[in-house]
Amino acid sequence: MGNQDFLSPSIADSRLTIADFPVSSEKTDEHMKKFLVPTDFSDTSKNAAKFAAQAVAGVKDAMIILYNVSDKVAAGTDGSLLTESDNDRNIILGNALLQLKDEIQPFAGGAQIDTVLEYGSSLVENMERYVRHYDIDMVIMGITGATRIEQIFIGSNTLDMVNTAVVPVLIVPPDATFRQIKNVVLASDLKDVAITTPVAAIKAVLDIFKPTLHIVNVDHEHYVAVTDEYKAEANILESMLADYKPEFFFIRQYDFLEAISQYAQDKNIDLIIIIPKTDSFLGGIFKTSHTKKLAYHSHIPIVAIHE
Repeated sequence: MGNQDFLSPSIADSRLTIADFPVSSEKTDEHMKKFLVPTDFSDTSKNAAKFAAQAVAGVKDAMIILYNVSDKVAAGTDGSLLTESDNDRNIILGNALLQLKDEIQPFAGGAQIDTVLEYGSSLVENMERYVRHYDIDMVIMGITGATRIEQIFIGSNTLDMVNTAVVPVLIVPPDATFRQIKNVVLASDLKDVAITTPVAAIKAVLDIFKPTLHIVNVDHEHYVAVTDEYKAEANILESMLADYKPEFFFIRQYDFLEAISQYAQDKNIDLIIIIPKTDSFLGGIFKTSHTKKLAYHSHIPIVAIHE
């Protein structure tokens, strides 16, 4: 873990003490499904934590890790340095983590809930390191912060975590309420699917929730019949995901987000899987006004899985 100045309880330990404050960390093994849920204790992040608990309640050998990163240098709203010691801050944050654990435990079924408090100046860098070190299966996080100003910061953290491409990131929109994940739509541009589709990661997500899989392609040039090129790519993708018996749908429309949103509403979709692409796809989804509507106002969670 290097010489960085932060604290990280080991998942392998049964009980950890950080600055004389106990932070839960129970035993696990390589067979557990581990879900990292960062929290800043805002309503949005608490809602994402509750959503995570409900989502994994039926998952065998599941562990939720409630995760907070604290900068050692803390400042008040006027910019002045706060006077409490590191120990005081750890006690406050540790208590908040344990309280959040108690709040979501009733929704988690048999899932184990752990709490982790780390020092660090970058949430995303800390999370990326933690994900790699502890072999996290999925990050689940909200898209806004405690205030309007923090929406920019937290939103950026969420999308920056997506861009690390180290793990699938489930983005929980503001005020999203959980419903059982029965129908999942995979949005695909059906281009070079053999080399651009992260099959293993997609299968891992589908194996968690065991839903009906819809694969949707949106293109304004779709007419009465789908082109041979699209058919060929669809056949390849169907063979790659044959175990999940995917249903294919081709939508002729200019506005990708509007098409996906309408499809999701019509088909009672519970989760949208997207495959961000560096050149265009990520920008098309996350940088338009439609994206803001989807990310900040939709009740449908999104799982981003990099190619």
